[in-house]
Formats: sequence, structure tokens, C-alpha cells
Amino acid sequence: MPLVEAYFRRAQAEMPDELREIFRGHRLTARHGAVIPQLTVEPSLSVTELAERMGMSLTTASELLSDLSRAGLVERREDPADRRRTLVSLAPRHRAMVEKFVALRAAPLLRVLDDLSPSDRKGFVAGLAAWAHEVRNW
Repeated sequence: MPLVEAYFRRAQAEMPDELREIFRGHRLTARHGAVIPQLTVEPSLSVTELAERMGMSLTTASELLSDLSRAGLVERREDPADRRRTLVSLAPRHRAMVEKFVALRAAPLLRVLDDLSPSDRKGFVAGLAAWAHEVRNW
């Protein structure tokens, strides 16, 4: 089994039951799951900011967010400072559950990074960025 497939199978197994049922019931995929950690870092992001962070088109980001919104995991609202912008955030009802799950999934990586020297950490991050760029442009 390829490493990435194993990672996502394990992620599903570690999901809280409620979150797993939301994903299953709304046919959400790993692509939808990749959006969620971005929304735990900041209280809200514009659709454009999210698309840029994830290296995807605005259309793709909007489509994924629409699916997550229908599933009740995210909320969309007009930016009060600029009505042309749409802000998205985790739905308050699910925020604690999602943040706990994301922290659980991130813990192994954070432990590894803590054990690396600053120069090794920089090289590791550069390698991950290069790999992500290559996969995106494949």
C-alpha cells in the first residue's frame, strides 16, 4: 500500500465518529480533509487566501468549501470590511472536535521537527515544499 494511501486510511480511522459520519454522509474526500487544518490556524480566511495557501484555483477552493459548508463543517459569511470577499471559518459547533483531531494528526510531525536541528528542520521543510510543488504540477 503506498505511503499516502496508508496515511489517509489511518487518518480516517483516527477521526472522531461524528466527523467520520459527516465525511461519509456527505461523500467528502481527502481533498476536503486537506482544507480543514488551514481553518484551524486562523479564525477565518477568505476563499482567495485559502486557494493561495493550498496552491489550487479559486474555483476548486470554492467548490471544496461549498461541500464543507453543506456538510455543516464550515460557515461562509460576507467580509464586513469588503462585501466582495467571502470569509470562511470552522463551524463553532464542530470547532473543538476538529481542532482536537488536527492536533492528533499533527503530533508526530511536530515531534520530529522538535528533534531536528534548525538547519535540518529548514532542509526538511524545503524538501516538503519541493515535493508538494512537484505533486501539484504533476
